[in-house]
Amino acid sequence: MKRSFWQRPEISSFAILCIVIAVFSGTNPRFVSAQNVSDILAFLPELGIIALGMTLLLTAGEFDLSVGAVFAFCPVIGLLLAQHAGISLPFALLLAIVASGLIDLANGYLVTKAGISSFLITLSMLLLVRGTTLFATQGFPLSSLEGDSMLKTILAGSFYAGPVRIYASLIWFIALSLLAIYVLSFSKIGNWISAIGSNRSAAVARGVPADAVKIGLFVAISLLAALAGVMSALRISSASPVAGEQYELEVIAMVVVGGTALTGGRGTIIGTLIGVLLLRTIRNGIVLVGVPGLAFNIFVGGIILLMLMVHSTMQKKYGRV
Repeated sequence: MKRSFWQRPEISSFAILCIVIAVFSGTNPRFVSAQNVSDILAFLPELGIIALGMTLLLTAGEFDLSVGAVFAFCPVIGLLLAQHAGISLPFALLLAIVASGLIDLANGYLVTKAGISSFLITLSMLLLVRGTTLFATQGFPLSSLEGDSMLKTILAGSFYAGPVRIYASLIWFIALSLLAIYVLSFSKIGNWISAIGSNRSAAVARGVPADAVKIGLFVAISLLAALAGVMSALRISSASPVAGEQYELEVIAMVVVGGTALTGGRGTIIGTLIGVLLLRTIRNGIVLVGVPGLAFNIFVGGIILLMLMVHSTMQKKYGRV
C-alpha cells in the first residue's frame, strides 16, 4: 500500500509545489502575505474550472484547443445581446453559454462521427470562434458588465476570511472540483471515460457508448470555459475579445503536470488541482522575485519537461500508474 501511494503521479507534482512555495516564500516574504494569497486565489478558478473539463476529456483520449476562444466568446456575445437585443444581462449570458455549448457539440460530432482528429477540429474552431469574437467587437473590449448586481455577487462577488479575500468563483471551483472527482473516480461514467481512453475498441465491445460520452465531454468543457469567461468578465466588469489567449495551452500544461496522461486512459482531478495551483503559483512568484513576467513560459516548459520525465520514469519502473 505504501509503495502504491508513492507511485501516484500526483505525489511528484505535490512535492514540486511544496518546493516552489518554499523557494518563493524564502526569496520574498510578501509571497505569503494576505494580499498576495488573495491575488492567487482570485485568478485560480478561471483556468482551474476549464482544467477540470480538460482532465476528463484528456482521460478519454481527446483534447480541446478552442477553450480559450470560448472563454472570450461567451461574455462578449452575452453583453452584445444585452446591449442590442433589449434583453436582460442574465438571460443574454445564459443564451451565450448555450451557444458556447453548441460550439463543442459541433466539435464532438465532427471528431466522433467524421473521424477527424480533435487537434485539427478544435484548432479550426479556435480560429473561427476567436475571429468571430474579434469581428463582432472590432477588436475593442466591451464594458458595463456590472448591470446586474445579483448576478455579479453570485458568480464573482467576494468576502473576507480574516485578511484573505475570497471570490465566489473560488467556491464554484471547489464545488465543481468535488463533482469532477465524483464523476471520474466513483461513477460509471468515470469508468467509461477511462476505458475509452485506454482502449476505445474494447470499451465499445463491452457496451460503452463511446461517441456519446466523448460528445458529452466536449460540450461539458465548452460550458465550463464559458462559465469561467463570464466569471472573469464580471469580476473585472469588462469583456475582452482577446481574453483567454493561450489558455488552452496553459490548461493542458496544468492537467499534464498534475499527472493526467496525454495519451488517455489515466486522469486525476486531484493532480489537476495541484497542477493548477503550481502553475498559478509560479506565474505569481516569479514576478514577486523580480523575474520578468515574459519568462513564465520558460518556467512552465521546464516544469512540464521535468514532470514528463518523472512520470515516464515511474511508469517504466512500476508499470502504468
